[in-house]
Amino acid sequence: MTTAIPTITLNNGVEMPQVGFGVFQVSNEETTAAVSAALKAGYRSVDTAAIYGNEEGVGKALAQSGIAREDLFITSKVWISDMGFEQTLEGFDASLQRLGLEYLDLFLIHWPAPEKGLYVDTWKALEQLYADKKIRAIGVSNFQPEHLQKLVAEGTIVPAVNQVELHPALQNREVAAANAEHGIATEAWSPLAQGALLADASILGIAEAHRVTAAQVILRWHLQQGRVIIPKSVTESRIIANLDLFGFELSSDELASIDALDRDGRTGPDPDTFNG
Repeated sequence: MTTAIPTITLNNGVEMPQVGFGVFQVSNEETTAAVSAALKAGYRSVDTAAIYGNEEGVGKALAQSGIAREDLFITSKVWISDMGFEQTLEGFDASLQRLGLEYLDLFLIHWPAPEKGLYVDTWKALEQLYADKKIRAIGVSNFQPEHLQKLVAEGTIVPAVNQVELHPALQNREVAAANAEHGIATEAWSPLAQGALLADASILGIAEAHRVTAAQVILRWHLQQGRVIIPKSVTESRIIANLDLFGFELSSDELASIDALDRDGRTGPDPDTFNG
């Protein structure tokens, strides 16, 4: 297995690993063991969030790893209840303290929560933290094209990343196009659709042809389209397999057959209506 993880260059020049490790819905206690296993397997990027309640668990694993801070890429997110300029600054400090870090590599607004009307003020707080060199890159999560446009128009920094639900059953093409238009990297959460596509006949056929798993096929599909992915698992064998994506390549026909699976397969909330 190769662990030479490719990186993408964000719009501010920061290099971000294309494969990271997600800890959504993992308990604080389980998180330390899972992140430790991921770091041992070769992951160097970890994605958490204040609302996950496991930043301490991530921080403990990082501290125990002995890996140099500059070799890690750590992402967290500000939750809806902490939106607003001052609240965001406080929320960031709390996240940093729980993680036991002096800075973050990437900090995201978790949801636009449009009815709250606070995502621009929240973005201005992220711009301040970036100016203060407390964050290497700032971005958003679950932002629709109109939300991005408002930030670009009213802010002074274009988001580096937009992390959205994206998988073969929900390819979010309008959002991906808006991201590309603004030079924003697309990062996929729930890249495996929470397992909903692992029994799909076309994906299983491709997996058999390459002697890999259905999950590896889907993750490879993401990579070949230039996205950042953060697969999650607490099972060591799957943590390792989810990083073993560089010994095969999908053909244009295979990519097209996965592209054809697009439908309204959303597994999480709708960003246009979700307000916490």
